[in-house]
Amino acid sequence: MKKGRRRVSGYNKWGYIFLIPFILAYVIFQFIPLVSTIYYSFFENYMSGLTQVGPTFVGLENYAKLFQSGDIWIYAKNTLVLWIMCFIPQILLSLLLGAWFSDTRLNLRGSRFFKTVIYLPNLIMASAFAMLFFTLFSDGGPINSLLMQIGFIDTPYKFLSNTGSARGLIAFMNCLMWFGNTTILLMAGMMGIDTSLFEAAQVDGATSTQVFFKITLPLLRPILIYVIITSLIGGLQLFDVPQILTNGTGDPMRSTMTLVMFLNRHLYSKNYGMAGALSVVMFIITGMLSLAVFKVTGNDKRKG
Repeated sequence: MKKGRRRVSGYNKWGYIFLIPFILAYVIFQFIPLVSTIYYSFFENYMSGLTQVGPTFVGLENYAKLFQSGDIWIYAKNTLVLWIMCFIPQILLSLLLGAWFSDTRLNLRGSRFFKTVIYLPNLIMASAFAMLFFTLFSDGGPINSLLMQIGFIDTPYKFLSNTGSARGLIAFMNCLMWFGNTTILLMAGMMGIDTSLFEAAQVDGATSTQVFFKITLPLLRPILIYVIITSLIGGLQLFDVPQILTNGTGDPMRSTMTLVMFLNRHLYSKNYGMAGALSVVMFIITGMLSLAVFKVTGNDKRKG
């Protein structure tokens, strides 16, 4: 018994040793920056011309200014709208493709090729995507030229000057970049479901639709929670696509200005105190929304 315990304790020791690099990387690159951001959010620290003002302790004054301006609510709404416009078609398309590729009864040909193709956009830089769409949908771009040639429009449509089309392009680009990754995650969850459940459902005469909604979808709940939370965090961090597509202006009429773009303005102007306060607010919002999603969609214990 003692030898067995020594072996287990020895294995545990090596496990802790292998965890040390991760713990060090987490402390250096995540925990310390988080604590320092919270600390500096209570200071006035900015550039006035060539003069450095601060750092001077001001308490909660940065937070008060942030909420008094009212801009944060506008940009939070923009961020949430863009995320919803991207996530809903993304999750529906990923569920459909995942169900198709993981269904052995369909026996789809070339499934490996199509799995690779749908994942490829995830490997392309968002900045490259944004530059491509900026060129395609500009006033004198190929899309406007094509629409005018077929007689669909008489004058070039200003895609980037209209709220609906500008938001639609940003949502479409993010959906195109990330639906492949979501599909792979959902497929992994579907392929991990016990096949005997599907066989029993077939014996009982269940249709493919009934199998999906009664068996597949409920058993995918843990994966769906992970996908929703990670997508929500990514949506709150949306920056590169609207930044490049609108040249950092958030036009038209600030309708595509996200919270991180607003944060970047403070960093660019070297107003580090306000940037820190906004970062802390975003951290709290992300935590609250993630907790809400987990509570709503989580596996709550039900009374029998």
